[in-house]
Amino acid sequence: MAFKDLFKFNKGKTTFVFIGGKGGVGKTTVSAATALWFAKKGKKTLIISTDPAHSLSDSFERNIGYNPTPIAENLEALEIDPDMAMEEYQAKMKEQQALNPGMGGMDMGMMQDQMDMASMSPGIDEAAAFDKFMQYMTTDEYDIVIFDTAPTGHTLRLLSFPEMMDSWVGKMIKVRRQVGSMAKAFKNIMPFMGDEEEEDRALEDMEETKKQIREARGIMADPERTSFKTVIIPEEMSIYESERAMEALKKNNMLTDGVIVNQIQPEEADCEFCQARREIQEKRLEMIKEKFGNQVIAEIPLLNHEVKGMDELKKIGEILYGESNEDKAPIALEG
Repeated sequence: MAFKDLFKFNKGKTTFVFIGGKGGVGKTTVSAATALWFAKKGKKTLIISTDPAHSLSDSFERNIGYNPTPIAENLEALEIDPDMAMEEYQAKMKEQQALNPGMGGMDMGMMQDQMDMASMSPGIDEAAAFDKFMQYMTTDEYDIVIFDTAPTGHTLRLLSFPEMMDSWVGKMIKVRRQVGSMAKAFKNIMPFMGDEEEEDRALEDMEETKKQIREARGIMADPERTSFKTVIIPEEMSIYESERAMEALKKNNMLTDGVIVNQIQPEEADCEFCQARREIQEKRLEMIKEKFGNQVIAEIPLLNHEVKGMDELKKIGEILYGESNEDKAPIALEG
């Protein structure tokens, strides 16, 4: 199977691709090249950087913002800004607090429970990335959305985020209902208590969030909609870390179907050091085939120059997936 055949498209539904791996292995280059290749094949493509240390702008040599930024025909990109994400998150929390019933000092313990739930909310980077995932998951605005992820640990937290959020929102709903019940009980004797209509709206919003979280969890575990690609280099640390990451994904019913081996020393080594590196890498390549033989493996050679800009990214895309000229037949949709 060719590596490009791992990408599945269903008519009217967005395909999601997560590209991950250890820091410094070339995830952003692979992500950007993949996005550009699919855009040139006629797919409406969005690439999202979830790594706080963004480098998409450097790869594309374009200024990329917090909202989708046009890069090329059929291609847009955005970088999640942690500061802006924090502002949006705090605004949401203030809105939720404004909908609390006017309990005053009657049940400070219960009100404190709700505030504690807020403080227990997951990390802002993961929250922002997951918000973007849910936003584009529900619209089906794009044919394919590619996530250029942070190093492995951060990414695993992001991918376990639906479980965390489902539990957290469930607890918030429980506290909300407890507070709402008490507010209604005192409504007749304390007319300044919170408005029931606002309370119902707050619960409806939380229930809708919970529904979206569960829908997102289902899509992330659906191999027809979501795929995971791991970028590694032929070194032991990268191989072992990727192996652990795949096991962690598997426990969450998420399977990695492709491995991209980057920075492979060319066989025609013309120096003693290069030959020694090639010999070591050949052993690591055998290890990669043994450990990841059930996945499709693609290879990118070590280049003698930095990969930046549209022309260089196009070359990497063609190494991975073949020619992307517009006169080639577009990738067919399923369904």
